[in-house]
This record gives sequence, C-alpha cells and structure tokens, in this order.
Amino acid sequence: DRDTDKKRIEELLEENMVLEIAQKQSMNESAHLGWELEQLSKSTDLADTRKSFVFELNECASSRILKLEKDNQSLQNTIQELRDASLTSRESSLKFVELEKENQQLSKKIEKLQNQIEKEKQSNQDLETLSEELIKDKEQLQVVMETLKADKDRQIKDLKQENDHL
Repeated sequence: DRDTDKKRIEELLEENMVLEIAQKQSMNESAHLGWELEQLSKSTDLADTRKSFVFELNECASSRILKLEKDNQSLQNTIQELRDASLTSRESSLKFVELEKENQQLSKKIEKLQNQIEKEKQSNQDLETLSEELIKDKEQLQVVMETLKADKDRQIKDLKQENDHL
C-alpha cells in the first residue's frame, strides 16, 4: 500500500508539474498573443476588432488558467490526503508491531505460568502419594501397637497368675 501510495504521489507530483508548465506556457502564449495583437493593431485601423479579439483571447486564457489552477489545487489536496493516509498507515503498522511484541511477551508469561501450574500439580500429586503412604504406615503402626498391647496385657496376666501361683 505504501509503495502504491508513493507511486501515486509521484505521479500526481509529475502531473502537477506538467500542469504548472502548461499554465506558464499558456500565460506566455497569452502574453505573446496580446503583444502580437498590439503589433497588429498598430499597423491596422481595426482597433475595435482587435480589442474584442484581445478581450476574448484574454478571457479564454484566464478561464484556462483558472481551470489549471483548480486542477493544481485538486492535485495538491490529493497529494496531501495520500501523505496523511501514508502517515496513518505507518502509525498503524507501528502500533501493530508494538501489539505483536506485547502479545509475544504475554505468550511467554502464559507459558511460564502453565509450567508453574504443571509443577504445582506434580508437587500436589507427590504430596498426596506421601500422605497415603503415611496413612498406611500409621495404620500398620496401630496394628503393631494393638498387638504389642495385647502381648503386654497377656504377659501382665501371665505374670499375675504366676505371682498368684507363687
């Protein structure tokens, strides 16, 4: 788009220069024709005819100059609009680049957070496994304690019986 805009601006500038040259040529032609008419009028007695012809010629040249000036102004406006559009396009491109960088940074942060979540999940699973193992160990220890308590109670009972027997 920028290249197209630049080419269009260059074309419009060239066209503008051509119109300016044509305008200058038209003014020169008008001045030269006016001078020729004056020379002719000096040599002839047709002053009235010459005046009307000069007047018509000047009107024609003036209208052509006005038309060229309008075309020139229109081209200048178009050039300015294209320049403004080009600047807007550049600004949009810069904003897009900034947003793309920010998007990449956010993607990296998201990836880091996902890694941390995975580590936390693994840690939680490890803790659950350890907790289950500890519960099993506790249950085994309770069974051992109950067995030892039963043995102790039996030994106490045996010792009491032996003591009573003695």
